[in-house]
Amino acid sequence: MRESKSPLSTPTFYVRKPNGKWCIVRAFNKLNAATILTQTPILRKDILQINMVGCTMYSALDMVADYYQLLMRASDIPLTAVTIPSGLSIPPATFNLLVTQLFEHRRAYAHTYFDDSFVHRAELGRSDLENNVDHLRAVLECMRSNKLYASADTYIFGAKEVSFLGCFIGKRGLRADPAKARAIVD
Repeated sequence: MRESKSPLSTPTFYVRKPNGKWCIVRAFNKLNAATILTQTPILRKDILQINMVGCTMYSALDMVADYYQLLMRASDIPLTAVTIPSGLSIPPATFNLLVTQLFEHRRAYAHTYFDDSFVHRAELGRSDLENNVDHLRAVLECMRSNKLYASADTYIFGAKEVSFLGCFIGKRGLRADPAKARAIVD
């Protein structure tokens, strides 16, 4: 953080996250209304799920503070007084585009969806553990070289299935998360 010399301000408050921690929120309504949105494609959830089905071992990483890890363009700092804060309309798409491009050459064994990264793939002649460790190492090295950090609280290593957008993905296919399905039924 640095001292703000910005002539602008925005309402700021905190909300409690599902894990009990607090999250700062800023209401950039006027700035967002004046923002020209970029057209950034988001990878289709169903395509990602289909590409991940059928593996016998999965790892999942959740990038901590996702777009807070990105630096704001110097000329735009006076608009927000911080790096890239929550509340702006552009950062989620910008962050998703960044991780999609960074992991583009790793699509055979790693997929990203905003701040979530998944490692999966079985290769003939190698154990599931060897594959997963090698691929996870490549993903972590890519993250480290690009100064992206994963949460130490929410990682999953070597699981038979992983949760992704309301479904569990595993060797036998997709299945609904029982907790999510129960919420719909009840």
